[in-house]
Amino acid sequence: MQLAVSSRAPAHLWIVGILALLWNAFGCYDYLMTNTRNQAYLSAFPADQIAYLDSLPSWVTAFWALGVWGGLAGAILLLARSRHAILAFGISLIGAVVGLGYQMFATDMPASMKQGIGGIMPWVIIAIAALQLWYARSAGKQALLR
Repeated sequence: MQLAVSSRAPAHLWIVGILALLWNAFGCYDYLMTNTRNQAYLSAFPADQIAYLDSLPSWVTAFWALGVWGGLAGAILLLARSRHAILAFGISLIGAVVGLGYQMFATDMPASMKQGIGGIMPWVIIAIAALQLWYARSAGKQALLR
């Protein structure tokens, strides 16, 4: 049985959608600046981190792209109240888990990437991707998406 989408979106959908849009937009910015080799942006990173990123296989970069662009699409679709936000956030989560999982468990990351916030950031990214998917699925079950 298909439930009708309510005419007015609750405030929490707008709050989560806007926060997701900002979070994922920064991920896309980071992806673009890193992959276009923007010198001003990369000057903030130590040489060992840049060398490490350059050594990653292209398929890892592809999963990074799925993670960030899927998240941005998911946020936009969530704000548009589209049921396709669920799929986009699912793709984003897969991209984050595969790309970051490979980096954390199958490579020798530089020590500078494991210290401080750098050590927990991959987990934070994966957790936020999972929460975005959970929220979109919940919104779909509540008939907030069409």
